[in-house]
This record gives sequence, C-alpha cells and structure tokens, in this order.
Amino acid sequence: MNLIGVSIHDTAIVDDGARIGEGSRIWHWAHICAGAEIGKGVSLGQNVFVGNKVKIGDRCKIQNNVSIYDNVTLEEGVFCGPSMVFTNVYNPRALVERKSEYRDTYVCRGASLGANCTVVCGVRVGEFAFIGAGALVNDDVKPFALMVGVPAKQIGWMSQYGERIPLPLAGVGKFVCPHQGITYELINSNIVLS
Repeated sequence: MNLIGVSIHDTAIVDDGARIGEGSRIWHWAHICAGAEIGKGVSLGQNVFVGNKVKIGDRCKIQNNVSIYDNVTLEEGVFCGPSMVFTNVYNPRALVERKSEYRDTYVCRGASLGANCTVVCGVRVGEFAFIGAGALVNDDVKPFALMVGVPAKQIGWMSQYGERIPLPLAGVGKFVCPHQGITYELINSNIVLS
C-alpha cells in the first residue's frame, strides 16, 4: 500500500490494498476498505466509511458520519455534507440477500450533497448540482440543478461558484457569474456553458 503524503489519524483503519492519492487526509475513526480508490487531496472526516467498490475523485470533501457504500462513484470536487446518506440496494430486507442487485450511483464533478440528504441508489447527480440539506434524491439530477425537499424537486439553478443563478427552470436566458465570468445559458430546460 503506497500512502506517501497521506495523513491518517491513529484511530482510522485503512485496509491493505486501498489506493489513496497524495495529500489526502483521513480523520478519526474512519474505515477505508481494501478495494477503495481515493484520489489526491481528498478529505475524509470523522467516522467516514468507504466500501470496496467505491471510487472517489481528486479534491472531494466527505464530512463526518458519511458512509459511501459499494457501487458509488464520486467525480472530482464532490462535497458530501455531514451525515448525508448513500444506499446501494433499492429494496433492502434483512432476510433477503441482495448483494448481486447493487445499483450504481454516480455523482458528477463539483456537485454538493447537503447535510443529512439521502441519495437513493441508481441515480446520477449532474455536474455542479446542489442538493439541499435533508433532501431525498430518488431520480437523476440535471447539471447545475438546485434540489430540495422529500422527494427532491428542482427549485432553481446553482453556479460553479455555489451561488443561485437567477434564471427560470424553463424558457431562455443567460447569466454571467460575477465571480468567475462564466456564462450560463438556459436552453431546453437545461443549463449549458456558453
């Protein structure tokens, strides 16, 4: 196991075989399973669990008490808020073995998953989407979408900078981010960069 430049707290458990990129930090009582692939500059907070069939991209931030179960992929720069939840079985029963039925969950680059939200397995969360605290995501999420509620509904759009884009959910329009100079254009009920 090559862990050069990785900071691991004494109470953390990192199983042999786990791949962790340079500059990553693993805090108190975290557990990283042998098959996990973790990128560079990742922060894993207190009591984080990372399963065997998990891929975490560079510069992700996983806050305290998050369990990332098998078949979850996080692209670069994903934020997982405190105590948010991933699942990997759609219809679990303690008395029925369903490990062969795990569904893939994919969280695209730059997305933010708010504190205590739940992401039900089998969905794709688009780039730079923003899931509000406590929301329940049970369907795919568009890039840049701002989602809240149970079940989560789209109420707006969010910029790469993490601020609300003042455009409607449908129609046409353009917005230039004053912080980054990026132009967001609404086309066919989707945000595209132009």
